[in-house]
Amino acid sequence: MTSAQPVPTTVNLAITGASGAQYGLRLLQCLVAAGCSVNVMVSRAAQVVIATETELSLPGSVSGMQEVLGRYAAAKPGQVRVFGREDWFAPPASGSGEKAPLVICPCSTGTLSALATGASNNLIERAGDVALKERRPLILVTREMPLSEVHLDNMLRLTRMGAVVMPASPGFYHRPVSVSDLVDFVVARILDHLNLPQTLVPRWGRNRDDDPAGT
Repeated sequence: MTSAQPVPTTVNLAITGASGAQYGLRLLQCLVAAGCSVNVMVSRAAQVVIATETELSLPGSVSGMQEVLGRYAAAKPGQVRVFGREDWFAPPASGSGEKAPLVICPCSTGTLSALATGASNNLIERAGDVALKERRPLILVTREMPLSEVHLDNMLRLTRMGAVVMPASPGFYHRPVSVSDLVDFVVARILDHLNLPQTLVPRWGRNRDDDPAGT
């Protein structure tokens, strides 16, 4: 963890339509377990991807989605709040709202492009715009391959603006034995950048004495 960055009590989490819905859902569970309040935004495309890639099916209504996600993450009442696509009164929509970091996980290349060009056509894009202009932590968990020049240019522009572009590229040095292990690797890195404790993946070098050869 980084001592210079405060430990957040609230985290804004956006899930967009890129493949890799498991990353966002697992992150939600971990944020709740860490005691954070989570403001959740789910794009329409993300609802389709979640239904395709997981056993979870989200209702169309905001209240129904909030109930399902809260139950999924084992949240306390009020700990997970879901906001609709055009809820401009949601806390993430304004710089005068709570100073919370924003994680877009996974982040589609469409959302990446919107943020790089300052578009604010929906709440997720507006939340990203607010994070950038207010110099708040913004983590973009991109999931796409191969990357075009447009994608790379947008990533560079956003990095220069202060965002952290964190592609969902799990490592293998922790010897994963399941898909869940790979998901946890990426989520652990996100938690590190949020300055939240994590026990999902051992720290680099932690097991060095047990295996001096590093094999």
